[in-house]
Amino acid sequence: LATVSHRDSCEECLQVVLHPSLPAMFAKAATAAKVLLPAAAGAAALAVPSAAADGDVLHPAQYPWSHNGIFSSYDVASIRRGHQVYKEVCSSCHSMKFMHYRNLVGVCYTEDEAKVLASEIEVEDGPDDDGEMFERPGKLNDAFPAPYANEEQARSINNGALPPDLSLITKARHDGDNYLFALLTGYKEAPAGVVVNEEAGQYYNPYFPGGKIGMPKQLVDGAVEYGDGTPSTISQMAKDVTTFLSWAAEPHQDERKRAGNKFILFVLVAAGVTGWYKRMRWAPLKNRKISYRV
Repeated sequence: LATVSHRDSCEECLQVVLHPSLPAMFAKAATAAKVLLPAAAGAAALAVPSAAADGDVLHPAQYPWSHNGIFSSYDVASIRRGHQVYKEVCSSCHSMKFMHYRNLVGVCYTEDEAKVLASEIEVEDGPDDDGEMFERPGKLNDAFPAPYANEEQARSINNGALPPDLSLITKARHDGDNYLFALLTGYKEAPAGVVVNEEAGQYYNPYFPGGKIGMPKQLVDGAVEYGDGTPSTISQMAKDVTTFLSWAAEPHQDERKRAGNKFILFVLVAAGVTGWYKRMRWAPLKNRKISYRV
């Protein structure tokens, strides 16, 4: 009986092995392996730090920005100083088309101060009753003025390079805050073997892809005079304008943090109350003993 049973089981195994659908299953598995193995290899390559992948870019250091913590907020004084750096240094080439003067009110300027800043620019408005366009002083609802009339003019003045708009620059660049700070402070002499044509508007900066950037060094010690007496060193101005641009790209960050912290606190309190109620209300019912008299 044992022999018959063993033979039957072997025949069943052979039937399973020789099932007609198995070759098609193996073919599908091989096809899937051809597709999945390269994808897995690519994912493993992406998992390797990018510093090992591109040798023409120096990756910035990680700086302890005060606004990156869960319970931290933007440095308002730094935002105000950063706007001054943008206004006096950066705005001659870079626009901020998504920023309006009203956005500064209650953050780094009072309403009256923002109105004074807006009135310093001339805005084309109209038409008037005669159908003519006219110039008027700026208002709080006006956007920051653009340095160029169009893209073609910007490229013509900057040797073919187009200065990017800075409204969302910290979101448009990888590791935005650290990248901007490193870029602004990272101008160096080109090392041996690297040819930089300054006559064609090229400058060496190891933090820029390729190492050759069309923007010359903009920040020098004492380039601006801060109203609060802060020394205007290169690193201080770079830190301030980076903080300003980070706030401009995400002006509601502090409000979201406050709302998130309140929600987390509410959840923790609710979880504690729920646990206490479950313990005090249901523990006696779950642990009670019922006896029956026979």
